[in-house]
Amino acid sequence: MIATILLLIVAVDPVLAQESAVCEAERLPEMISGFFQLTTAVGLMGLVVVWQADSLVEMFTVRPDQREALKRHKRTALKSAVVLLVLGPLTTVAGSMMNLPIAQCVDLTPW
Repeated sequence: MIATILLLIVAVDPVLAQESAVCEAERLPEMISGFFQLTTAVGLMGLVVVWQADSLVEMFTVRPDQREALKRHKRTALKSAVVLLVLGPLTTVAGSMMNLPIAQCVDLTPW
C-alpha cells in the first residue's frame, strides 16, 4: 500500500510539473495561437483562390464531365475550409474537456 502511494507520487509529480511548463513558457502560447490563426487565414485565402479559378475555368468549359469535375473540386475545397474553421475551436473544447494543460492558456480559435 505504501509502495503504491509512493509510486503514484513519484509518477504523477513530474506530470504535474509539466502542466504549467506550457503556459509559463515565454511567448509559446502566443506563438501557437498565431500559428493556428495564420494557417486558417492562409487556408481560407486558398479556398477563395481555388473557388474563383474553378469558376473561371467552368465558364469556358464545354464538356459536362469537366464541369462536374470542377464542381466536385469546389465542393472538396469548401469541405476543407469548413474543417479549417472547425478544427481550432474543436481542439480547444476537446483539450479543456481532457484537462490538457495547453487548452488552459492557448486559444486555438481563428477569430
